[in-house]
Amino acid sequence: MIEPELLARLMRLVQQQRLEEAERAARSALRTHTTHGILWKILSVVRVQQHKDALPELTRAAELLPQDAEALGNLGSALHARGRWRDALPYLERAWRLAPNDTGILTDLADCLRATGHAGDAVPLYERALAIDPRSAEAHHHLGNVLRDLGDLRKAVALYLRAVELEPNRADRYCSLGNALLEARRIDEALLRYRQALACRPSYAPAHLGQALVFRQQRRSAEALVACRAALAIDPNFPEALAVLGELEADDGRFETAESLFRRALELKPDLVMAISGIAAHRKMTSHDSEWLRRATSLASRRLPVAEEITLRYALGKYFDDVREFDQAFPQYHRANELCKRLGPPYDAKAVTRRVDEILDTIGDIHGRLGDTAGSESEVPILIIGMPRSGTSLAEQILASHPEVFGAGEIVFWSSAYEEYRGARRQGQSAADLIPRFAADYLRQLRSSSNDAARIIDKMPVNFMYAGLMHAALPRARIIHMTRHPIDTCLSIYFQNFFNIGPYANDLSALAHYYQEYRRMMQVWRTRLPASALLEVPYEGLVTEPERWIRRLLDFVGLPWDPRCLDFHRAERAVITASRWQVRQPIHSGSTARWRNYESYVAPLKALMAEGRAADCAAPS
Repeated sequence: MIEPELLARLMRLVQQQRLEEAERAARSALRTHTTHGILWKILSVVRVQQHKDALPELTRAAELLPQDAEALGNLGSALHARGRWRDALPYLERAWRLAPNDTGILTDLADCLRATGHAGDAVPLYERALAIDPRSAEAHHHLGNVLRDLGDLRKAVALYLRAVELEPNRADRYCSLGNALLEARRIDEALLRYRQALACRPSYAPAHLGQALVFRQQRRSAEALVACRAALAIDPNFPEALAVLGELEADDGRFETAESLFRRALELKPDLVMAISGIAAHRKMTSHDSEWLRRATSLASRRLPVAEEITLRYALGKYFDDVREFDQAFPQYHRANELCKRLGPPYDAKAVTRRVDEILDTIGDIHGRLGDTAGSESEVPILIIGMPRSGTSLAEQILASHPEVFGAGEIVFWSSAYEEYRGARRQGQSAADLIPRFAADYLRQLRSSSNDAARIIDKMPVNFMYAGLMHAALPRARIIHMTRHPIDTCLSIYFQNFFNIGPYANDLSALAHYYQEYRRMMQVWRTRLPASALLEVPYEGLVTEPERWIRRLLDFVGLPWDPRCLDFHRAERAVITASRWQVRQPIHSGSTARWRNYESYVAPLKALMAEGRAADCAAPS
């Protein structure tokens, strides 16, 4: 039996931080008391405080003290810190049973459950830790992490906000909040939080990377690249930053460089979903990509955070579609879309119908109400509209290849202009006075992207809702409406992992309803806008008779023929839409009638054909 005086002396040495003496004394005592658990426990604590490898001592202490929650918890915590979560679990579970109110043990155990794919089991443990210590920023932050994994972004954001309030000087707290806001598509708020993180810690690489992601979504490509390189300057082996740099390279059409960056990221982090999916997104996959498939399917068999599983399932769907294994592709896409439904509100068909009714009531006959109210006579704007995945990016890329045209991407303007116009009407104000200002403000925004182009493209598909207002403000602007087979359009939307499109994209019945409302709206604009303002271009015609339709497009916008428009895939410009790879390929008709490969799965969409396709694809012959 060891003398109490020796144990007391060892404890004093530890308390006085005389760690070298404490280690020598403990080892000396262990020569004669080799199975004394308390000595091993003291020695392990000393080595941990010295930042030395203490795993052998921690393991021995836990073996000899199987009813000591501290010894078990210390070993579990050490294994947790090394990323050995499965090894840590049995020790932490035993420690928790012995000390159910120890918040350190609770959070370590919950962390390991989350890391091993049992996020749901981790939630009550984090909640218990929070109940014990309601002012624990760590517990708020950890619970936010696991709820974000499970797709409950609303609760995650609330928990991160509380963690920030409790610890306002922690960069990681702000960054986690920014990440959750970004996943919730609240990008302006996310940017603010990343900036707050950098104010706390300018060298915090994840916050620089968060800024890069926001800038990319805001079409601020140059700033995104600067922010991403700032993250890599701090940490050259930051795998997520390498993957984002790959995405930025792909935006500029450098797909081989992008893939090399994705592969480098995977060398550092083999299970990085962003990099695995990036490889599939930017080229056609083949049966030779067996190693990619093995890695992706292995990862898909795990319990992943919801956002990561969504990304991976879309990538697997694309792989199987590329290799023409359609019966394996559709279940992957279906799973991805079902998971997407967790991250946002459900589709409200009645609200969409009311919205279309309201818009048509407000601006459907805007010219009849405004009379000769003057907008702008500028011919600079080219407005490309239509359903997503109807060929809007292809049309933009073709026209932007003309030396007198600049493609500005998707400009957010007309939705807010409409809301202002609607508000003025409801309040009985003279809405006619707004039209000239809308025109001036819009042209100023267009010119901020290019000062000297003869024509500037705004490719915002959803502007089909506001075509009447756009024509009232810019009667000489040209509106190009891209059309495509309705089922091909809807299925292509369903197969695409959009950043921010709306809940209709994740359900075939919702897609059918949304498409019907789009069709109803376009039927109104067809009758009320003059032929000089609206040209309808069928995607199928553009890809099967490209020169004919490109000439039509150029004639419509008042520009001379230029053969570079036929070589649009060689144009050097950033493309950030879902079609960035496709628009850099030579024109082909491989995406026409694609829906027939999935005919057994698209029953909710077939009503769109039964109603007749003539209204969608009506275009001059």
